[in-house]
Amino acid sequence: MPPFRSITIAALVLVAAAGAQAAEVNVAVAANFTAPMQKIAPLFEADTGHKAVLSFGATGKFYAQMANGAPFDVFLSADDSTPAKMDKEERTVPGSRFTYAIGRLVLWSAQPSYVDAQGQVLKTGDFKHIAIANPKLAPYGLAATQTLQKLGLLDSVQPRFVQGENIGQTFQFVSTGNAPLGFVALSQVMVDGKIDKGSYWQVPDEMHEPIRQDAVVLRRAEVNPAATALMQYLKGDKARAIIKAYGYGF
Repeated sequence: MPPFRSITIAALVLVAAAGAQAAEVNVAVAANFTAPMQKIAPLFEADTGHKAVLSFGATGKFYAQMANGAPFDVFLSADDSTPAKMDKEERTVPGSRFTYAIGRLVLWSAQPSYVDAQGQVLKTGDFKHIAIANPKLAPYGLAATQTLQKLGLLDSVQPRFVQGENIGQTFQFVSTGNAPLGFVALSQVMVDGKIDKGSYWQVPDEMHEPIRQDAVVLRRAEVNPAATALMQYLKGDKARAIIKAYGYGF
């Protein structure tokens, strides 16, 4: 057999083998992590050959869907308590859970100079509405209510809540002007490592319980190589650089 033909056949065999090993992973992604995951997913596919199929939404809603058999392989939660609960229910792969990010909360307005750097607008601002994610479904909404409680403002501000099903919808309320300000994830207003639109107060971490965001593999994906690969990829330098650029901690 001519050498060139041998090399060509060998190359085709390698490509075929790589294609046979490639797999898909269905990922339920907390709404606050939408932008980072949209950047991580194509890099993951380019580097591993596996494809991540992404769905975005509220953590509480995803939990209910998975309890009813929704076909997700990996869950990127907005908290640590929901994956821990799923561990106890034996619906996850033991030992797969880890914290992929620690979220940060901001009070944000699309209007420049509307929100001051100390958040005093909550006490002095003449606003009719303030957007907040449903605290029963969205950990960022819970963190927002904890912040208001600590400030002694929950009772006075609560009647003005415009409640989003998740933090993504809450951000839309503020960005479109349907609410002049609202509590959103820092990651939603970060661009290239900085906030360059509107005005904001970054809520100090001690104002609420830590927003530890855990990832976990579902039982159905125990032998799915793409699920295992994605969990490892999220711990790698490329993914972590993106996560950090959106304001998350580890």
